[in-house]
Amino acid sequence: MNKQEILSIIQTEISFSYSRSSGAGGQNVNKVNSKATMRWNVATSFALTPAAKERFLKLYGHNLTSDMELILSAQESRSQPANKDLCLQKLLAMIEKSYIVPKKRIKTKPNRSSVLKRLDHKKKDSEKKRLRKFKYE
Repeated sequence: MNKQEILSIIQTEISFSYSRSSGAGGQNVNKVNSKATMRWNVATSFALTPAAKERFLKLYGHNLTSDMELILSAQESRSQPANKDLCLQKLLAMIEKSYIVPKKRIKTKPNRSSVLKRLDHKKKDSEKKRLRKFKYE
């Protein structure tokens, strides 16, 4: 799925609420609801394939409510539409990350020369420490 397809699916599944933002902004902060809070139910979403949904839950499961709902908010901007767009961008970035399939780790064995080098280093270190000992005689 490309970004446009995902975005069109998501826009039918999300809901926005607006509240007063904190921080700088003078009197504007006290009278304008510019903070955008977005809610998206991951369990009922059609934007993710089952494999991507599994990765999403693994990556962001700690951010979900008990109802499998993701809550994102943005209050960086002084305008409501800009904060709404920031929420969507955050969500799209999270979804894109969940579509990336991680590479499988291939177990390797250390080669003979690296084992010998490590053992030689250990011998030198132990000899160095042995020579440091102060003898009372």
